[in-house]
Amino acid sequence: MTATEYLFLALAALAVVVMGGAAVLLTGPRRRTRRLPSAPDVVPEPSPAPGGRGEPSPGTPGVSGAPEAAGTPGVSGATEAGDTPGTGADRREEAPAGPAVAERPEPAEGRLVRLRARLARSNNALGKGLLALLSRDVLDESTWEEVEETLLLADVGAGPSADIVEGLRTKVAVLGARTPEQVRDLLRAELLEAVGAGADRQLAVDRHADRPSVVLVVGVNGTGKTTTVGKLARVLVAEDKDVVLGAADTFRAAAADQLTTWGERVGVPTVRSDKEGADPASVAFDAVKVGIESEADVVLIDTAGRLQNKVGLMDELGKVKRVVEKHGPVDEVLLVLDATTGQNGLQQAKVFSDVVAVTGIVLTKLDGTAKGGIVVAVQRALGVPVKLVGLGEGPDDLAPFDPEAFVDALLA
Repeated sequence: MTATEYLFLALAALAVVVMGGAAVLLTGPRRRTRRLPSAPDVVPEPSPAPGGRGEPSPGTPGVSGAPEAAGTPGVSGATEAGDTPGTGADRREEAPAGPAVAERPEPAEGRLVRLRARLARSNNALGKGLLALLSRDVLDESTWEEVEETLLLADVGAGPSADIVEGLRTKVAVLGARTPEQVRDLLRAELLEAVGAGADRQLAVDRHADRPSVVLVVGVNGTGKTTTVGKLARVLVAEDKDVVLGAADTFRAAAADQLTTWGERVGVPTVRSDKEGADPASVAFDAVKVGIESEADVVLIDTAGRLQNKVGLMDELGKVKRVVEKHGPVDEVLLVLDATTGQNGLQQAKVFSDVVAVTGIVLTKLDGTAKGGIVVAVQRALGVPVKLVGLGEGPDDLAPFDPEAFVDALLA
């Protein structure tokens, strides 16, 4: 080869080397970077239930229009228009929307005043009978015996009746009262003392720092427990409290459905099981759990109606209370009594009080054939106050018990 050819080959080789190096510099080796896992799809959370601060977090009993799998407690009701139970957009077409607008119950204040006329019409035989006797010109021994008999017939009870008669006799003798106005004032004072005007009748329904207040509602079949729980939920919603209902009456057919209906009317969720005969303690436990996780103010637990002579059922009621107390103390145990049963209901009341430590009494059907004296008798028997009274069939006919309004109705 000539020198010219050698020079040409050398330049060509140099050009190849230079071009290859440039390509390396421009592209370089591909870096290996760790691929971060993709973020989960954002699923819109369901709107909070009317009157509630939020929905239960995952892991709690499911939130759905109907209960979950058989035997598994679920939460039903409490959805606004456009929201369906459950979480995730894929559920928005699976269940019908809840009521468009939840009812707004009337405030509890003034209910007893509004219903005072009804109470006076049906329960004033006691007051009128006593006033007629005490207005006689001569108050002899037979008259006082008639006064005591009138009190006994009104279901006041033997002990309280004797105390009222003794107090009246003393005051009449000391003051020499004879005019109808004087007699009425004396009788009113005695009845107020017997009813317990100074008793603390406040319901323990204020939320604690880390958990809701828990109210257990007990009583025998037919007293109106489930209805009372529903009406009490309305009272609390009217006070702007967030409420969760627990359908722990798992032995009565349709009890959970009945309670759910009450809750749906005011936008209150109900924790329930769709399996008849499921463990009531488990349902009650889950209800409180949902109440804690949703930051509710109050959890109301409806229990099965239990006859006082069925020891096994009473033991189970004690179990419900013990299991619920794993979350914290039960704040209120309300015993629902049918006021028309009179003295016959006192033995039932005593047994319930021994099992679950009753803290307050709800007297239902006080506007019917009930005799007003049962208020005095049941308080004396249990040593706890009447806190609520049912005065009718309407949804808002449950009222805080007001001793003065009650006595005034008796004497109207």
